[in-house]
Amino acid sequence: MFPSPGPRRPVALVVAVVAAALGLTGCSVDASQQKPESKNFRYAGTALKLTTHEVATDLVAADRKDIKVTRWFDAAAGSEHLTWTLKGDTLDIDAGCSGIALCDAKFRVEVPRGIAVIKDGRKTGLTGKK
Repeated sequence: MFPSPGPRRPVALVVAVVAAALGLTGCSVDASQQKPESKNFRYAGTALKLTTHEVATDLVAADRKDIKVTRWFDAAAGSEHLTWTLKGDTLDIDAGCSGIALCDAKFRVEVPRGIAVIKDGRKTGLTGKK
């Protein structure tokens, strides 16, 4: 009575492509197994805003004069996007993939003792007191 909606090939094709991509990569990425990269930022302020884009980030008060960011990243599929920039009092860090993606990332941010840090809009245990 009513015409059939037609074959569902596009959905099946997408599922097949995703399954093939994951099969080729072995479905395992682990940032902690990768060689870390580090970048240091000069910073003379007393308060820092840290934006992590929900990437796992350890925040540590350290005996140093600059900010040190260490990144571990592993990707097997997808378009990578990696960011670590300091503009004014805001440190923006991000690592991930888009598209048919398979990746893992983590950061460690070491800040000088005495700097107050707001991480993703929330106060942290790090304060401006030494």
